[in-house]
Amino acid sequence: MPYRLLGPLWLCLPPWGRMFFIRRTQPTFTVSAAAVVLNGKGEVLLLDHILRPGGGWGLPGGFLDAGEQPAEALRRELMEETGIELSDLRMFQVRTLGRHIEILFSARTNGDPKVMSREIKELGWFRPETVPENLPKAQKRVIELVVAGEV
Repeated sequence: MPYRLLGPLWLCLPPWGRMFFIRRTQPTFTVSAAAVVLNGKGEVLLLDHILRPGGGWGLPGGFLDAGEQPAEALRRELMEETGIELSDLRMFQVRTLGRHIEILFSARTNGDPKVMSREIKELGWFRPETVPENLPKAQKRVIELVVAGEV
């Protein structure tokens, strides 16, 4: 069928029909939001998350729910997992990791986080130069950029 006919046919489809074809022909992605969260001392909040691929420490965050905005998801995840509220929330990077999209933020908090979820083994505040050794290199680099004010 000539391509010039596809446009009008596509527009004739109801929205659910267009979505059906899009979902059948496009790769599926998961999406999460994570943040470099700093306290008043310039320390970074890290979580030792049970479900993290490979295990170990990492930036706080989580998956977006359907229809949820990234900043809302991040605020929800941190409240559920640590009980803290965020201020100065700023998106600075979006990256793809295979079939996953990660939206990165910087943020501040004056709160005192506590482990409030079974998904988290422990949490801690770390000076950028003393983050755990098993923290992924890409996350170490993101922390360095935020702390240096380069994002």
